[in-house]
Amino acid sequence: MSRRSLPVPDLFAAACDHDRAALARLLSLLERGDDEARQISRLAHPRSGNGYLVGYTGAPGAGKSTLTSATIGHVRSLGLELAVLAIDPSSPFTGGAILGDRVRMQDHATDPGVFIRSMATRGHLGGLSLATPEAARLMDAVGKPWTIIETVGVGQVEVEIAGKADTTVVVVNPGWGDSVQANKAGLMEIADVFVINKADRKGADETRRDLEQMLDLSDLPHDAWRPPILACVAVDGAGVPELWDTIGRHRAFITDSGELARRRSFRIREELREIVARRLEQRARELTGGSRWDELGEQVVARQVDPWSAADEMLAGVIA
Repeated sequence: MSRRSLPVPDLFAAACDHDRAALARLLSLLERGDDEARQISRLAHPRSGNGYLVGYTGAPGAGKSTLTSATIGHVRSLGLELAVLAIDPSSPFTGGAILGDRVRMQDHATDPGVFIRSMATRGHLGGLSLATPEAARLMDAVGKPWTIIETVGVGQVEVEIAGKADTTVVVVNPGWGDSVQANKAGLMEIADVFVINKADRKGADETRRDLEQMLDLSDLPHDAWRPPILACVAVDGAGVPELWDTIGRHRAFITDSGELARRRSFRIREELREIVARRLEQRARELTGGSRWDELGEQVVARQVDPWSAADEMLAGVIA
């Protein structure tokens, strides 16, 4: 029987037994988002909570994919397994993910200790679809000890990733400059680690001073984690071992302080909030159709009924 025709429980059992094709199929079902996706969530949730989630974010062109690829190489040299969820722009033609990240990470494609998946943003504000936390949970449930989420890095995604990861790595380049001044405050709030990638270029020292000054002004509590600022040249792997060591130190710090538990509690509650919102949105779309909807629309256009009263009537029985 092909993987495509297997029922979800059988696929899940196979994925837990290191079947990569079954895991890929489960991720496809999660992205589709129907009843089978809910079934996967029900199976994965009780088995999750052991893996660790690292987010790489930053502006386009910062070199996140190259840094992710270098990180994979270092992590594998330590004998550890990991998964990578590369959040790509949705294809305007198919709605699927543009596979640029897979091309950049092709050196690891045949490594059985690495699982890489490109996921489409599907137009979701900030680039992280609801399927992303579900996919990360699935990686955890099937036994992946580390999962990296690498974002497309546009707009609100730079802040949104902080709600999806245990450790957030913000990647910047030398001379990031005043053009992103408006974004800096938000980045200062979410970053657990700063990486100045392409640090062999002119302006790296100025960028470090800029970040240090902003950290000095951020009024961190004396016992809080101060985000380290690391220099990397991802194309040749320089600085990547230090980055991975720093991620490990941050994990130990937030585990001991109880911050990790607080972050995960917040993440689950926010995911629950988004699921409720999506369900209500779906219900609203179902309500805004049919003859009664058309009739009320005509009455609103004719100024016979105001929009709020018309909405109240459509929602009667749905919202008490």
